Amino acid sequence: MKLAKLPDRTPVKMNVVLVPSLAKRLSEYADFYAETYGSREEVPELIPFMLEAFLEADPDFRRNSRLGRRGSKASSS
Repeated sequence: MKLAKLPDRTPVKMNVVLVPSLAKRLSEYADFYAETYGSREEVPELIPFMLEAFLEADPDFRRNSRLGRRGSKASSS
């Protein structure tokens, strides 16, 4: 079969506590998004996409992932 087994697509719910200043900035970002695209999205809807964009834009993380070292640190022993 040419199609590989599909990855796990079960959503994972996480609760995050934010400092008030970050919550305010995220709200402002949602306002900016609405101004830019003409449609309102709530902060919880934007956060997963923001995190994905952040991870994709981090060259060190991408390099580490390509080398197969996800989630592990090099040992000095």
